[in-house]
Amino acid sequence: MAANSWQVERNGLDVIDAAERKGTPRQLFWPWFGANVSVLGLSYGSFALGFGISFWQALIAGIAGIVGSFLLCGFISLAGKRGSAPTMVLSRAAFGVRGNRLPALVSWVLTVGWETVLAILATLATATVFGQLGLGGGTATKLVALFVVAALVITGGVMGFDLIMRMQAVITVVTAALTACYIGFAAQRVDWQAVAAIPPGSAQNVLGAAVFLVTGFGLGWVNAAADYSRYLPRTSSGRAVVGWTVLGASLAPVVLLVSGLLLAGSSPELDDAVAADPIGALAAVLPTWFLVPFVAVAVLGLVGGAVLDIYSSGLALLAAGVRVPRPVAALADGVIMVAGTVAVVFFAGDFLAQFQGFLTTLGVPVAAWCGIVLADIALRRRDYAEADLHSRSGRYGDVRLLPVAVLVAATALGWGLVTNTAAGWLGWQGYLLGPLGLEDWASANPGVLVALVLGFAATFAFARSAVRAQEAEPSTVGVSG
Repeated sequence: MAANSWQVERNGLDVIDAAERKGTPRQLFWPWFGANVSVLGLSYGSFALGFGISFWQALIAGIAGIVGSFLLCGFISLAGKRGSAPTMVLSRAAFGVRGNRLPALVSWVLTVGWETVLAILATLATATVFGQLGLGGGTATKLVALFVVAALVITGGVMGFDLIMRMQAVITVVTAALTACYIGFAAQRVDWQAVAAIPPGSAQNVLGAAVFLVTGFGLGWVNAAADYSRYLPRTSSGRAVVGWTVLGASLAPVVLLVSGLLLAGSSPELDDAVAADPIGALAAVLPTWFLVPFVAVAVLGLVGGAVLDIYSSGLALLAAGVRVPRPVAALADGVIMVAGTVAVVFFAGDFLAQFQGFLTTLGVPVAAWCGIVLADIALRRRDYAEADLHSRSGRYGDVRLLPVAVLVAATALGWGLVTNTAAGWLGWQGYLLGPLGLEDWASANPGVLVALVLGFAATFAFARSAVRAQEAEPSTVGVSG
């Protein structure tokens, strides 16, 4: 791998040739663990308790939300090894070649949004820690931090798969070790009595916390899940693909969530600070000498996630119909990431409310897409016809009306069943809660789960004959490059 790490990957939406398919499912552990070992996972403990629930309720909601959502990623990863193409190309089998541009556009917005969020957090955390060290946490520090983060993320995104896999292996080892040290320091601040005294909340609030964790973890990755399994040989074990994806993605977030719950439950002051600066606020529990290593672990962990996002956002942009080379698409997304980070860090405020609004709003259409694609994968008995994924006249067609209509309907229904009152620009959501008499369930944001279930159920029930017809049809186009 080392020999190819510094060569720019030329593959874009191409189907990976058999000669380039390599590795084993076990190697999926590294990119998924490296992308999710970020200390941001600690902040989710504070976010979960913010729903007004007890430690044990938050723990159950967290484990269910994290593992359950990454299980979705594991199942979609199966499509990668069965089709050897990016996630948003394989999605064409369900939506049609041009019909897939709609979910590809949603996927692009989500991944660009996520890489921007991670860059914002890395910049804010660096400024906070440097301020605590007395080295200044003002504009100059933020600009330098943004430059370093952007350079690492954009370099990985432009260079492509081999460098990303190597970066993730290094990030995993370094970040895991330093994060373990942080958890050790934080453990000394745990007040077990305070944690145990947190009163329980309603079932609606527990569900709301679970939905937030679903959208914050696995549902933010489903649209990229096959981008890394596509390089595996077709003979790879499907169970191993799912298992290593789920293990790699879930292990660190579960450990971090537990630690974050204990820390936030012990310190209401820290809980409040996390809302403004989710990473930097965590430095308050550290001795001064460990602040520099903390910056390293924070930045590396966030970079690990952002690198995967920028790679997949570039692929999603191409799948949405933009005709540029993959490295150019990744570079363009990097420019948007930098612009978005500058806007939020230097000109905006109230990060948590906007973050929650972003996750829930895009979580609804992504959940609907996920349900549709999962059903499509479940219905298929054969590998994808590679060439037809790139031809409007092939077996997958141009625009398949049923999945497009299901995506639009499930999104409209889902948005009517979620609320984001703290983010004023999203006040239009929740328009079905009143008419359906579900005002008491507003905090649960059930629209995300409704969109997921509706997308799966409608596709599984009504697309079976179409899938069988596709698989029975001989390919009418030449072999794709």
